[in-house]
Amino acid sequence: MKTAIALRHIAFEDLDGIAPLLTRAGYDVHYIDTPNASGNELKQARDADLLVVLGGPIGVYQTTDYPFLQPVIDLTEERLQHGKPTLGICLGAQIMARALGAKVYAGEAGKEIGWSPLTLTPEGHESPLAPLGQGDAVLHWHGDTFNLPQGAVRLASSALYPNQAFAYGKHGLALQFHIEVTAEGLERWYVGHVGELSGFSVPELRQQGQMLAPRLAPKLDQVISQWLSQCA
Repeated sequence: MKTAIALRHIAFEDLDGIAPLLTRAGYDVHYIDTPNASGNELKQARDADLLVVLGGPIGVYQTTDYPFLQPVIDLTEERLQHGKPTLGICLGAQIMARALGAKVYAGEAGKEIGWSPLTLTPEGHESPLAPLGQGDAVLHWHGDTFNLPQGAVRLASSALYPNQAFAYGKHGLALQFHIEVTAEGLERWYVGHVGELSGFSVPELRQQGQMLAPRLAPKLDQVISQWLSQCA
């Protein structure tokens, strides 16, 4: 059986809606919690058939405060350079950008938190993200952004930030936004991320999530299925 490993930086930001899709696709799914990951676990992540690098509330550039980040960046770089399927979500996308030599930094437009649509590039419309090109809202929850890495192809932008998704070959897919979330899973976020929700309405975010996350689920299925097929 194929192995999928998800690098999890904070417990409540997990695979959520992606997990059953990977199981259906024939993957044996495991989590590695990066803050206390062993060298052997990171080697398993490096060698897995599929790696998913998940989100978290820290910055890629905070390697002094969070030393576990650099080994994660290094193994992500190794996978990308060797053509191994790698999916990054939010912080995971920023880790992919950093691994490919791009700058990651605090966004000048401030935090982007809430549901809004993407604008796909022409390349995005020809990519596994094509199902998201019909004005569907996705969840944005970040303050940092990144420059487009050399050799990467921009797939999507938002009203606030131009780099919302990129592809690196057929095997690397970086998503700044969250496509994996379910309404149930987001209940953990409203508690865990309370410190960055000043100025945002939790009841409003909850109402949007309850309405929009179920609409996003079939799109998530299409995106992940198409990308996995592309990587095969």
